[in-house]
Amino acid sequence: MTASTGGDSRRGPIGTGRPGPSGDAQLIRRTLEEIEPISGQVTSYFYAMLFVQNPGMRDMFPAAMDAQRDRLFQALLTAADALDDTLALTEYLDGLGRGHRKYGTRPEHYPAVGEALMTALERYAVNSWGPEAEAAWVRAYTAISQTMIDAAAEDELRSPAWWKAEVVGHERRAGNVAVITVRPDQPYPYRAGQYTTVETPWWPRVWRHYSFASCPRPDGLLSFHVKAVPTGWVSTALVNRARPGDVIRLGPPAGSMTVDHDSNSGLLCVGGSTGIAPIKAMVEDVARHGRRRLMEVFFGARREAELYDLDAFLQLEKRHQWLSVRPVVSDSPAHALGGELPDAVIQAGPWREFDGYLSGPPQMVRKGVDALVSAGIPAERIRHDFIGNRVAAES
Repeated sequence: MTASTGGDSRRGPIGTGRPGPSGDAQLIRRTLEEIEPISGQVTSYFYAMLFVQNPGMRDMFPAAMDAQRDRLFQALLTAADALDDTLALTEYLDGLGRGHRKYGTRPEHYPAVGEALMTALERYAVNSWGPEAEAAWVRAYTAISQTMIDAAAEDELRSPAWWKAEVVGHERRAGNVAVITVRPDQPYPYRAGQYTTVETPWWPRVWRHYSFASCPRPDGLLSFHVKAVPTGWVSTALVNRARPGDVIRLGPPAGSMTVDHDSNSGLLCVGGSTGIAPIKAMVEDVARHGRRRLMEVFFGARREAELYDLDAFLQLEKRHQWLSVRPVVSDSPAHALGGELPDAVIQAGPWREFDGYLSGPPQMVRKGVDALVSAGIPAERIRHDFIGNRVAAES
């Protein structure tokens, strides 16, 4: 029942354009503000209560909890904080409900999680907790859990909980990146710009998010760009250990950072590091769709050597007159724009006639949203797969 991160895509942050918070939302946010400085203690107590009262649920979580123990708890807090944004919240919870099927989550597990949540909040939110706050949290959790249960039940009718996929290609690139191609054991439906979760045989029950690096292909193969990071169990295994013939598992596709083919706006796509992967899939999607729409791609990295897929993008640029690719390097650029990626986007603007797409590290996405808004793109026309500070980034 580990919660997803990177979350589900929305146009701008949760809450954009909604009216003032409801009474329940105000009570919940007071609790959240109180526990924020001690969130680590609250999280530890939450899991302690969950496992003491329900020892059988411990097997649903990875053996080593330190890297991702807070994702379920933080996802609950994120959902509660977004209580009044019905559309974004439902989209987020639907994705969580579908994604949690791969952990073996069943409807009977949700009451146990709710009990542990209320116990932890009562213990640590000493100033804001009371009968009214408790009632607000009970109502919120009841709605949250039921939405997730319903989404999982509906998904169970048409999709497996996970897909097995054989590694058929593994190409090392600069910057400790590998381009990995896999063949699912059965058809895998997704859209360009979406992402999935991946589990390796070396770290059972540890799932990480990776975007598809190509649009759906006739041969059914899927590609991912994976960068190994020092504390990334899954990323390090995929880059340094995975070989053709190995079998991984894939969760369901998620995210809506996809191209709106009914729009006539241009597409401004900003990708940092391996965040360029879903943007490559979107370029292929636009090309396949056949409509001539301006598409501006900014590919950012710290050093030029880390622009690992730039040659492929430049080849796409040569084939498609509507596509423009601009590499941006923050350290000692020689053949690219210099400076931070969001700053380069602003300087090349304004972008009022474009829809914005952001993909990359959380800090880049946060700064990128501000940059695109300042460059003339309304927040509701900015898409990304990042749900904010409450859910930690995965590796």
